[in-house]
Amino acid sequence: TGLDHRDAILPPPIWGIPATPEHPGAPRRQVHGKARDGHRQSTSRPRRPSIVIMIRCVFLALLFAPVALASPSVATFSIVAYDPQTKELGIAVASKFPAVGGVVPWAKAGVGASATQSSANTRYGPDGLALISGGATPAEVIEILTRQDPGQAHRQAGVVDARGQAATFTGKQCQPWAGGETGSGFAVQGNLLAGPEVVEAMAKAFKSTEGLLSHRLLAALEAGQSAGGDKRGRQSAALLIVREGWGYAGLNDRFRDLRVDHHETPIAKLREVLTAHAKVFPHPGTK
Repeated sequence: TGLDHRDAILPPPIWGIPATPEHPGAPRRQVHGKARDGHRQSTSRPRRPSIVIMIRCVFLALLFAPVALASPSVATFSIVAYDPQTKELGIAVASKFPAVGGVVPWAKAGVGASATQSSANTRYGPDGLALISGGATPAEVIEILTRQDPGQAHRQAGVVDARGQAATFTGKQCQPWAGGETGSGFAVQGNLLAGPEVVEAMAKAFKSTEGLLSHRLLAALEAGQSAGGDKRGRQSAALLIVREGWGYAGLNDRFRDLRVDHHETPIAKLREVLTAHAKVFPHPGTK
């Protein structure tokens, strides 16, 4: 049909019913496309690519996401990143919020990594990764998810894919200071921060630190905390890194899935946990 996720039309109102044999009275849409032999053809029931169907499903899911959530906002700072040398994808996050690792980080080996925060819409995680799998770029993922989300003004997200492309989004009603920054292979973002210096310090630390992705991600968190971090204080932190076949016994892709859910100095404790974990499960490149 020539359609893809970049020119997909938003779905009709929720009460619209597609034309099917079960609903013969429903309106039919005629689409003109280019046939394989180069001639134009017309059909009343075009075959839609899976990515367009996926976008419609995402729309329906987001349509019911409440604009003002009853759950507390996940005010936080995070970084999503990709290592082109090892093919690892990872997220590191810290917040004055209990068990932040249970909400913000999402990743799929060989596909991408995502952080969803502020008044977090957790559908952004799996739906965003599905869109990347379907061919969307991180920038397109954010555009699709936020365009179809009634609560987008309250959302914040960062996305990176397995090609190193990255994007970040901060809704207009996220609590200040809120914002983000992107670079080659990473995106940093935060809300309710001490100031813009937090994300600036995180980006600088990630770019200047050498070594394993886990160390670079933690260096970014530590720099963000040193610059002021979450202006409410500290409580939890998490690190998630995926790589195909690097999970326990090679049976899954979760290489590092570490969390400090409640602690006075969660980032420092997270580094301790990483050190302990690395002794038992050393990085394949350091064996």
